[in-house]
Amino acid sequence: MFCTGDDDGVIKLWDPRKSQEIRRHSHHFDFISDFLWLGDKKQLISTSGDGTLSVIDVRGKKPEPFAQSEDQEDELLSIVAIKNESKVVVGTQLGILSIFNRNQGWGDCVDRVPGHPQSIDALCAIPSSYPSSHSTILTGSSDGLLRAVQLFPTKLLGVVADHGSFPIERLAVDQNGEGRWVGSAGHEDTLKMTDLKDVFEDENSDDDENANAPSDEEASADREGVEVENTQAQAPSDGGEDDALSVIDAASGDESQDSEAPKEKKRKWKGNKDELAGKKKKGRNEIDADPSFFSGL
Repeated sequence: MFCTGDDDGVIKLWDPRKSQEIRRHSHHFDFISDFLWLGDKKQLISTSGDGTLSVIDVRGKKPEPFAQSEDQEDELLSIVAIKNESKVVVGTQLGILSIFNRNQGWGDCVDRVPGHPQSIDALCAIPSSYPSSHSTILTGSSDGLLRAVQLFPTKLLGVVADHGSFPIERLAVDQNGEGRWVGSAGHEDTLKMTDLKDVFEDENSDDDENANAPSDEEASADREGVEVENTQAQAPSDGGEDDALSVIDAASGDESQDSEAPKEKKRKWKGNKDELAGKKKKGRNEIDADPSFFSGL
C-alpha cells in the first residue's frame, strides 16, 4: 500500500494490484506537502498548505481523520519524527520548526524554534549511530542551504551542503536512514551526496576515545594485577611457593616469640668480695702507681 497527496488536498491510498484507489480523504483544502508513517500505531500523518496536520488510521474505513491539528496560521511544508517517534517536528513557510508531542495530542504544537531565514521545505533525521540523533535533524531550506540543527538545546551545528540560490525540495539518508550519505535534491535538477562523517566527525572521535578508554572495573583490575605481581617479585623464588610461605611464617613466628617472651635484666659482674677485709681507704697523699715505674730508680 502507498499514498499520494495532490494540490487540492486530497489524500489517496492505493493498492498496487488495483487500478483505482482503495480510499480517499478530502479533509484538507490546500496542497499536501509531506507524509510521515508511524509504524507502531499504523498511522499516516500528513502536512498541508492549509496550516494543519492530520492523522489517518489506515486500518479504519472512515473518511474522517483520526485527529487533526488546529490552524497553525502558517503553511506546513515538511515533517520528521525524533526521540523514538515520541515527538514530531514540522517545517513551515516562515522558517519556524514546530514541535508536536504525541503524548499531549495533535491539537497544537508544544514548542516553536525560529531561526531559518526562509521556508523549511524538507526535513530528515540523522542515523541513530550518532549520539545526538535523538535531538538533531537536517533541514533543507528555500535559500539553498542544507543545515544540521540541534533542537534540545537549540543550536545550529553547521551547513552540510549548498545548492546556491536553488531551493532544496527533498532529503534522504541512504540505507533506509542508517547510512553515511545524505542526498539533497534542489530545483537545479542536481542530486548532491554529502558524507555525514565529515559533519559529525567530532562525535565519532569522542565515541572512539570513550570506547578505547578502560572502564573503572578494568582499571581497578589492572591495579590489583600490578600489586599481585609486585608481591610475587618480592617473595624468594628458589624454594617455590610453599618454601617461601614457610620461610615467611617461620620468620614471623620467631619475631612474635621474641616480642612476647620477657626480657631478662643484665647484671654487672662485681667479682668475689672479701667480707672480712672491710673497706680500704686511700691516704691523703697516696696514689696508685704501677710497680714497674720504680724499677729503674
